[in-house]
Amino acid sequence: MRISANPAIQQALEKGQVGTATQSAGAKGDFGQMLMDVMKEVNDSQSKATAIQSDYMTGRRPVEVHDVMIAMEKASTSMQLTLAVRNKLLEAYQELSRMQV
Repeated sequence: MRISANPAIQQALEKGQVGTATQSAGAKGDFGQMLMDVMKEVNDSQSKATAIQSDYMTGRRPVEVHDVMIAMEKASTSMQLTLAVRNKLLEAYQELSRMQV
């Protein structure tokens, strides 16, 4: 899973334009699309880890043990991070739903 700052935000922060950074980043895509992109990246990392593990076990191509472990840990870490973000979003939604208007 890619953990990096949005290039528009990073450039604006470097130039000292903090307020315009979030506005320009929000105009490029919505939150739902960003979540879908992250989920695709998590899925890709898990598929890659599974393929590397399968290659190692079957011997189809030479794969080192440490490469298998690194790929599996990356996939595991990205999944754990995704679940943590999901849990925080769910908690925020539940908190908002309990608020009285």
